[in-house]
Amino acid sequence: MANFKALKGEGHWPTLLAAFLYFDFSFMVWTMLGPLSTEIAEALATTGFIMSASQKATLLSLPILSGALLRVLLGFGVDKFGPKKTALISQGIVISALFFTYLQADAITYNQLLVVALGLGFAGASFAVALPQAGQWYPPKLQGIVLGIAGAGNIGVVLDFLFAPKIAEHWGWSAVFLVGAVLSSIIFVTYMFMAKDAPSSVYKSNPKKLKDYGKLLKDKDTWWFNLFYAISFGGFVGFAGYMKVYLMNTYFDDMQSIGLAWLAEENVKVMAGYFGALCIFAGAVLRPIGGGIADKMGGIKSLYIFYGTVAVMAIITASIKLPFALAILVLFIIMASLGMANGAVFQLVPQRFGKDIGIMTGIIGAAGGLGGTALIKTLGWSKGAFDGYSVGFLIFAAVVLVAITGISFVKTRWRTTWGAQAGGII
Repeated sequence: MANFKALKGEGHWPTLLAAFLYFDFSFMVWTMLGPLSTEIAEALATTGFIMSASQKATLLSLPILSGALLRVLLGFGVDKFGPKKTALISQGIVISALFFTYLQADAITYNQLLVVALGLGFAGASFAVALPQAGQWYPPKLQGIVLGIAGAGNIGVVLDFLFAPKIAEHWGWSAVFLVGAVLSSIIFVTYMFMAKDAPSSVYKSNPKKLKDYGKLLKDKDTWWFNLFYAISFGGFVGFAGYMKVYLMNTYFDDMQSIGLAWLAEENVKVMAGYFGALCIFAGAVLRPIGGGIADKMGGIKSLYIFYGTVAVMAIITASIKLPFALAILVLFIIMASLGMANGAVFQLVPQRFGKDIGIMTGIIGAAGGLGGTALIKTLGWSKGAFDGYSVGFLIFAAVVLVAITGISFVKTRWRTTWGAQAGGII
């Protein structure tokens, strides 16, 4: 509460609000294809194009992949042109992709959708713009609360799963892109008038150079954190993007037979969106809780707990087909644990790379996106090769166990070197 009160006398609240809106709606657009995957596949089928499991996974993973890589590009844009210009250019590309999809929906091809997916990656890369723009206005003592507000965009994925399938049911899948385009245009105008780049008297820019990235990429701890975030954030965004496909392919009959009054008239695809939103919501809102737990018991111990839980739940899912209600509970626990692991990872990163946190956020953020891409492709490959997801979940569990082993490998060195002077519990 004290930090919220301190915000009143510091910084520039219109910019903070604009950065939050820009990031939140961008995150919603970034993951839009996931909850519409079934509807898009059905629309393409009417034109004679039947998407394979691998092609569907490629389509869903491309925004995640391009968003990961574009974070680095937009980071350079922030240094060279300023956050506001970079955001407006990026948002303009996203809006163009959304309107194009709506206007071409009746005749759109799979290859055109792949290009659209790449364009939506600019929305995912907004992380590299919104956070620095908001943070530049505020002193170090308020960075945690400021970046927490500006970065609360994960909730945008929940909005996708709650509303996109319902809109598609009534007006067609292309209407979701129209709604996204209109909302993004409103945010574009709002951001244009509300957001301001911090003046040099408040923020002294220290532009990032390629050699700065190269120097950090030579540090072995960078790669450990890349692995940890590729699992936590990559797992979160990967499962979020593929959630509806998984539920429709595995539990269609179960959802169809649900007799609860409030779901009785709902389309099965809408139900899948609701249940997906429930699981994704857990990961989105529990990230700060994970950070708080890490502050109290240390990031290393926290990651043991969160990753251990994920590994056990993934192995259970891979081993047997759970009853639908239990499967949703297990997915809920997986997503909640991954969300809290995100917070735990970023409890450690500033303590290790405090002077280079801006660059490291870009590098680790990109690794998270790459992890999400790999997870979606792995699940798609598992479905195509084995007509099920058991192998995909086992591979993910194995990678999580590798990360747990890695934590055991580095924890002593971390606690006796940089951790001893970090000032926090690691």
